[in-house]
Amino acid sequence: MVMNSCSGKWRGEGCQANTSTWSPLGQQATHRKAHLRGLHCRSPAGLPCHWHNSATQDMRHIQDPASQRLTWNKPPVNVLVIRKIRDESLVEPFKELCRFLVEEKQMMVYVERRVADDATLSKDEAFGSIRNQLCTFREGYDDISDCIDLIICLGGDGTLLYASSLFQGSVPPVMAFHLGSLGFLTPFKFESYKTEVAKVFEGNAAITLRSRLKVKVVKDMLQRSPEPPQQQQLQEHNGVLTQVHTNSEAGKVTLQLQVLNEVVVDRGPSSYLSNVDLYLNGRLITSVQGDGVIVSTPTGSTAYAAAAGASMIHPNVPAIMVTPICPHSLSFRPIVVPAGVELMITLSPDARNTAWVSFDGRKRQEIQHGDCIKITTSCYPVPSICCHDLVYDWFESLAQCLHWNVRKRQARLADVSDSSDTEN
Repeated sequence: MVMNSCSGKWRGEGCQANTSTWSPLGQQATHRKAHLRGLHCRSPAGLPCHWHNSATQDMRHIQDPASQRLTWNKPPVNVLVIRKIRDESLVEPFKELCRFLVEEKQMMVYVERRVADDATLSKDEAFGSIRNQLCTFREGYDDISDCIDLIICLGGDGTLLYASSLFQGSVPPVMAFHLGSLGFLTPFKFESYKTEVAKVFEGNAAITLRSRLKVKVVKDMLQRSPEPPQQQQLQEHNGVLTQVHTNSEAGKVTLQLQVLNEVVVDRGPSSYLSNVDLYLNGRLITSVQGDGVIVSTPTGSTAYAAAAGASMIHPNVPAIMVTPICPHSLSFRPIVVPAGVELMITLSPDARNTAWVSFDGRKRQEIQHGDCIKITTSCYPVPSICCHDLVYDWFESLAQCLHWNVRKRQARLADVSDSSDTEN
C-alpha cells in the first residue's frame, strides 16, 4: 500500500512550536512536527525556565511539568503500531488493536513489513481483510518520519526505545502498553485499550517530554584503513535512520544518532581496563579507568545506570548523567551535569586497547585512537503519553518494577516507657 502524507496535527501545551526558540510565555505549539522544547532544553538565557529581569524587579518562574498536555488541532489519521518481535503472546493483542483502529476508528495503520509478514497472521483468514489494509515499511529503507501522527507500542521498554530510533528528528506522541517483562516505560494496561486509545484521540492527555541525547561519532578513517571513507561508510551504516557525513579530504566519518536511554562506552572483549578521557565543553574533566562509562538521560537513569549505582532522576529534570562502570577507584561517584553542556569521550593517549560504544544497546562499534564521541541534549524529545500523570506514573513504575524502598514495616512499641532507648 502506498504511504499517505500526514494529515493529523498535534501540539504540546506549554511547549514552543518554533524550531529554534523557547517560548517565554508558554505559548502553545501549532503543528505536530514542531520541535518540542520543554524543561529538557535551554531557554535563550541558558536556563530551564523563563524569566524577566528589570531595574525594579527580578521575577523567575519555573514551568510546571504538569502543564505539558497533548491536544489535537486535527484528529489523528496515521498510527504506527510497534509490536515486540518473537513473542507469540502478542499476536492476538496486535490483531485486536489493528482491527479496532481500522474498522472502528478508520485509521491508517503502519506496521513493519516483518510484522505484517508473520506466518501466524498470514494463516489467519479472518484477519486477512485487515492485514491487506496495513501500510508496511522496512527499517533502514523507508522513511516514515513525516507520515505518523501517533505511535502505539505493544511490548516492553524495548519497543519504546525502538520507536525512538525510527525518528531521528521530531517524534510523534507515543502511547505504550505494558505487554513485556519490565514495563518501566509502558504505563498502560492492554485490558482497557479501547477506552485508553479513545481518550488519547480526544486529546487533553498528560505527556512527559523524555529528553534524548544528540550523539556524534567522529572516526578518523586514515588511521585505520586504506579503504576510501565513503565505501566503508556504506558498509557500516546502510540505511536512512542514521546520518553519516564524510569529509574525504580530512578522512573523517561522522555518525549522528538520537539516543533515548544511554550511550555506553566499554572495554569490549579486551581484558585490559578501559582508559578513556572525558571532556566537558572542551575541557578535560577526568580519565575513566575501569570497565567503561555510561552517559544517560534521566529516562536512562533507571536502566543500565541504575545497575551501575547511579541515582534515579525523574525524566522532566534537565540533566545528563555520567556513571562509571566498575571504576578502579574508590572515589569515582556518578555525577549529574546540566543538559546544555557538550561531553566528549576519546581514548586516552596511553590506552592499551580500543573501546566499544553502543547506543540504546544497538549499533555497537569500535572506537580507536583519533576517534571521538560528542554528546549533548537533543532538541527532539520523545513525547510519552502518561496513563495518569507524569509524577504518579514514575513513582508507580519505581514501586512496581524496581520495588523501590520496599521493606518490612517496623513494628510499633507496645509500651514506650519499657524501651531502653527512651530511658535517657
